[in-house]
Parts: sequence; C-alpha cells; structure tokens
Amino acid sequence: MDVIVLGGGLMGSASAYFLARRGADVTLIERNRVGSGATVASFGNIRRSGRYLPQLPLARRSLDIWNKAHEMLGRDVEFRATGHVRLVFTEKGQEEMKTFSAAARPWGLDLEELTQKELRDRFPLLGPEAIGASFSPQDGSGNPRLIAPAFADAARRNGARIVEEVDVKAIRKSAYGFEVETSAGIHAAAMLLNTAGAWGARISAQFGETVPIRARGPQMGVTEPLPHRILPVVGVWAHDHGGGYLRQVERGNIVFGGGAERTDVPLETGHAKADPARLPGQLRSLLPILPALANVSVIRTWSGCEGYIEDGLPVMGASATTAGLFHAFGFCGHGFQLGPGVGDVMAELITGGKTETPIEDFRIGRFKSTSSP
Repeated sequence: MDVIVLGGGLMGSASAYFLARRGADVTLIERNRVGSGATVASFGNIRRSGRYLPQLPLARRSLDIWNKAHEMLGRDVEFRATGHVRLVFTEKGQEEMKTFSAAARPWGLDLEELTQKELRDRFPLLGPEAIGASFSPQDGSGNPRLIAPAFADAARRNGARIVEEVDVKAIRKSAYGFEVETSAGIHAAAMLLNTAGAWGARISAQFGETVPIRARGPQMGVTEPLPHRILPVVGVWAHDHGGGYLRQVERGNIVFGGGAERTDVPLETGHAKADPARLPGQLRSLLPILPALANVSVIRTWSGCEGYIEDGLPVMGASATTAGLFHAFGFCGHGFQLGPGVGDVMAELITGGKTETPIEDFRIGRFKSTSSP
C-alpha cells in the first residue's frame, strides 16, 4: 500500500510514522519545513480536561503515545507529565468544572476537584482569588519545536520519504489513485491523506467536500527566566480572564497564551503575527492566575496559522465522496495533545479499514458536500 501525506505538521508527521511502521510506502509532502506551521506555534499543552467528551478516547490513546514518545522516537521531545490545573474564579466556572468532571468519569478521566484551601496548600503561587480548581495529574506539556521533526525523522528511518520546501501545483484523481504535482516533480499513490491544517478545506473542496473553516492565529509569548516554582500547566474554567493559560519550562521561562482574541490569517500567505499593542492587556488578564507576572519582561511573542471549523470539532476519517482519500485537519487550536493519537488512528484506518477509537463525530460527511470532480 502506498500513501501520500499532504502536510508536515504534527498530524502529518505522526501519520507518516505510524503508516511506515505498519509497512506502508509513504511520501510526506510539506511546502515549508516539517513542523514549521501551526505545530511550532502551539503552546505545547497536553490536557484532557474541558475537551469534547467523545474526544476523550482519542485523547487517552494519544496520551499513551506521549508517555512513550522518548523511547519510540529515539529523542526527548520534552513531554513532562507535570499535571494540569484549571482554576475556578466564578460560580459559572465551578458549575462547569463539576459538570465536566462528572460527565468525564465514565469516559475514563478522573479529575481531582480541589477546594480553595487545597489549592492554596498545593499550589500557593496560583490564583490567590480562585475559589477552587481541578487537577489532572497525568497531563502536562511537550515541546512544539521538537515533536513534528522527531516523528518525521523516525518515519524516515522506517522507510518514509520526506519531501520539504515544494509547492503543490495540482492534485488529481487518477486511475491508480492520486497524483500530486509539485514544483519538484509528480508523486503518485493509491491513497491520499490530507493533513494540511488550515488549508485542509481547500483540498477537500477539490473532491466535493465543503468544510466551513477559518484561519486564525493565537497570540503567544514567553517571559525571561524566573526561579522554577510552577510545575503543572495552568488554565481556567469558564474562560475567566480571557481564557488565559501558562506553564513554566525547566529553564524557568513562562510560556503563556490566551487573554487576547485570535486574529484572522490570510491563507494566501499563511503569515500570522502577534500584535505588540495587545500584549499589556493580555498580561493583565493573566495576573489573577499568576501575580508574579506583574514585573516580568517578555522576551518573545509569536503566532501561527490554525484552522478553526465552524462547529469547533476537527475533520477526521475517510472521505465521503472519494475512495482512497482521508482527512485529518481543522483541530481548532486544540490538536497538539491529540497529534500522536491522530497519526496512529489514521494509520490504523488507512491500512486496516477501521479503527478501534471512535471518531464518528469528526466525519467530514456532517457538512454538505457538492459534486465530486
């Protein structure tokens, strides 16, 4: 079986790896460098709390892979199971946390619900005005700069071809399967996997599958190093304080996001940039979460082009119009944790015709399709 994977972010590189490991003849095509798009712009959050409930089996499968990524890929991708804290500041947040916690338990996720005193005792630097929190001890973070290249290199060692820095000029259905014409030649395969991120809907539309998607960019930043005091990743319930979130890396820097609206990104260039004018307001929104940010220098800000589908869920699975075509795109800014699991599931589906992980809610057929070419 031969497969072309279009898009070299985390979804594409993980898919290429798991496909190659299952014996498929794989070519991964990326117009820039592997991992240079939305993946590298990610916060690096590996969390399951607050997710769409039917997504939790996929998140669990992915977490299992994160736990063995170092051994599997032959390098440290800085996955650390430091735990994930979500602070509660309002009654609305309290209700959201308790409702989710109860609903998630049958799906295999047991959150610890912390009282205000328990929060103070365990995490004294966080949320002095918070009235409680949830804690998921098995979650944590990984390094967005390392994970996609690590999967791509491991895929290459398993026989995959990694084609970078080429323009895709045309995608055609052929008698054999698919042809992808690039600026460096034509590639042909029986199967095509679309992991093109925010551009994924442009590819699906060529096969009569319309997906309502917007390209948007978050505003991320990192501070100067501070004494290491914060172990878990930190977020909030009910999007209090602009839905801010942060984590402290082992070198002491605090990586942060949220607290600032995502901006629209033109797909023609895919260039997303942070807005310095919004940085003071963003930092103010994070102070209730971590007051220590009040007198800290920000040393870098960035953004990235992410695909946000209208209903907030990704597209994942087989095409509804074209045999041999598969999709995995539009993860709405919450795909970093899922990436390894998505790659494993798509490889299982493509090579075996089915997957043990439920992904029916993410089928592309939930949107209206037009006539296939």
